[in-house]
Amino acid sequence: MTAGMTVATTGILGVVGLLLLIFVRVPIGLALAVSGTIGYAAIDGWSNALKMAGNVPFNLASAYALSVIPLFILMGAVASRANMARELFEASNAVFSGLRGALAHATIGSCALFGAICGSSIATAATFSRVAIPEMKRHGYEPAFAAGAVASAGTLDVLIPPSVLLAVYAIVAEQSLPKLYAAAFIPGFALAALYVIAVSIVAHLKPEWVPRTPGLPLAKRLRASVGMWKLGILFFFAVFGIYLGWFSPTEAAAIAAFVAIIIAFATGAMNIYQLGDALLETAFTTASIFFIVVGAFIFSRFIVLTRAPTELAAFITGTGLHWLWILLAIAAFYVVLGTFLDEVSMILISVPVTLPLILQMGYDGIWFGIFVTVMCTIGLISPPTGMTVFVIQAQHPEIPVERIYLGTLPFLIADFVLVALLVAVPGMVLWLPRYFGI
Repeated sequence: MTAGMTVATTGILGVVGLLLLIFVRVPIGLALAVSGTIGYAAIDGWSNALKMAGNVPFNLASAYALSVIPLFILMGAVASRANMARELFEASNAVFSGLRGALAHATIGSCALFGAICGSSIATAATFSRVAIPEMKRHGYEPAFAAGAVASAGTLDVLIPPSVLLAVYAIVAEQSLPKLYAAAFIPGFALAALYVIAVSIVAHLKPEWVPRTPGLPLAKRLRASVGMWKLGILFFFAVFGIYLGWFSPTEAAAIAAFVAIIIAFATGAMNIYQLGDALLETAFTTASIFFIVVGAFIFSRFIVLTRAPTELAAFITGTGLHWLWILLAIAAFYVVLGTFLDEVSMILISVPVTLPLILQMGYDGIWFGIFVTVMCTIGLISPPTGMTVFVIQAQHPEIPVERIYLGTLPFLIADFVLVALLVAVPGMVLWLPRYFGI
């Protein structure tokens, strides 16, 4: 057996070992670190492997770019405790009032807007599960559809800037975060529009699932819309400050988190104890993400050492397969990953392997970041382990999990429609970054 075959075989065994560790429920960060270190040692010796495994956590802990993640998480945690989600829901409900499915439309609209101040899909789903589902059930909505609408709308956070998942992708793929945020605008709000269309179709086919609520006078709608002023201020600092050239992404995240705290205290919506809770939530969430990030970087060092991504890209392009078949295979790969991995793990494990293949095909790394993120939204609501579905079921145990999955089906179809649009019209991703000249 040649040395090349030995390295290739080691790479395959490392991936198999990782999957076995995941399936026996070893924590994903630990599974990545263990399989990556052992695989690296098999190729380059234990001395170099242990040195690599020790350097990775230090390098990541001292990486300035990574500080954007806890800051955006803090902003979302403060916003959740400062009643901003309820104010957004009430404002969106006022705008859509009078339409069949107004509460479902309001849920989608408010989740999309809340995504601009909270980068966590789990936090958004949990927040609007408490705000929107009781209201929809009170007005006679089918509980499964109400839960499915919240679970699906909660995934908009991973796509609409400022997204923590896009920040993770920017780091692992070495892409520009401002460019990724600009690229995500049109697809993010296109997906929200597709969700609204999905609700309208369900309302037409199953009107008993989606009742009509009374409309509000224009004056009341305008008054309710004023409740979005907090969102406008935070969105300005978190996103537009970057494109105006005032702040770097990390500075924007820090200022937006500070402004969120000031607004919460100034409006009496939060006290010092709730701020302490928000800081603890930020610490726990950041620690869990960074634990996975460290393990993933150790595993990616091993994968890069095997040269598997480069050789896989060369092999697949050498087969002469049409690019569309390769993209369909990659999309199917992400759908399968989404059945047993959370979105951060999906990005960290897969991108070092799939990105070289995409670049070899002539695609842009920014476009692929949006494509992968949309595939992650599918994983968040697809069985058997859709994360947002289980968050909602934990808060509403009276709704069986299989019924919630049924309620997400119209929105899953909308997700796949967006995937088709991304492939057919890649300009919808790349137009804004070019317009801003970034």
